[in-house]
Amino acid sequence: MQKRPWLQKVAVFCAFSLLFPALALACNPAKFIVAVDVGHTVHSPGAVSARGIPELQFNRKLANEVLQALRIAGFTESVLINADGRIASLSERVRQANQAQASLFLSIHHDSVQPHYLGRWRVGGVTRRYSDRFHGYSLFISGDSQHFEASRRFAILTGQSLIARGLSPTLHHAEPIPGENRPLLDLTLGVYRYDDLYVLRHASMPALLLEAGVIVNREEEIRLQRPAYWQRIAASVVTAVTDFCNEADPMPVD
Repeated sequence: MQKRPWLQKVAVFCAFSLLFPALALACNPAKFIVAVDVGHTVHSPGAVSARGIPELQFNRKLANEVLQALRIAGFTESVLINADGRIASLSERVRQANQAQASLFLSIHHDSVQPHYLGRWRVGGVTRRYSDRFHGYSLFISGDSQHFEASRRFAILTGQSLIARGLSPTLHHAEPIPGENRPLLDLTLGVYRYDDLYVLRHASMPALLLEAGVIVNREEEIRLQRPAYWQRIAASVVTAVTDFCNEADPMPVD
């Protein structure tokens, strides 16, 4: 007797599930919320790039790209924190993430270097500070977070995804000098422990701070202003979030 078409489909799915059990488990992205935090504010705009652009501008553009990519990937309830750059405090960032019932907290930043590495150059008729010594992303988590291990796992997945798309980490935050000396948890992936970052320490969910690149580096500053580069970083985040979601919140098939 010939099998009915729907029975054939069930048989194939069951065979696949036996051979590849991970495929039978997947989180529900519509219920997995990522709080994407725009680092800094209009009153405290962060580092200044080699061409005089405040970090906040870089953070807003990349955070919006990440949010859009997450929503396209099905993480439709993900939220943007500090969209206008006028958030009241660090505690307010955490409160909004908690209010959104976020599953992950991702703070978007762009990087600089210690003052003694900065030189001077003329650009657009203005003298600016720059350093081409370092380039690359870095990832920070807090050892004082109640979700340290989960935060570490998300950081590892993010680093792997960034490297798979051709990015590389900077290791200058591990230098044993004032202002740096951050413990490196993963040398190859650029994952650091930074216990005192408020949003990472106090978030009630796994939390990660991404320094997307070094904006005082003249070449990297240009890359970090290109939409295609934002898309590479955003795609890396989506991959990491998807992998983390599948690991952390599997949803058995009915």
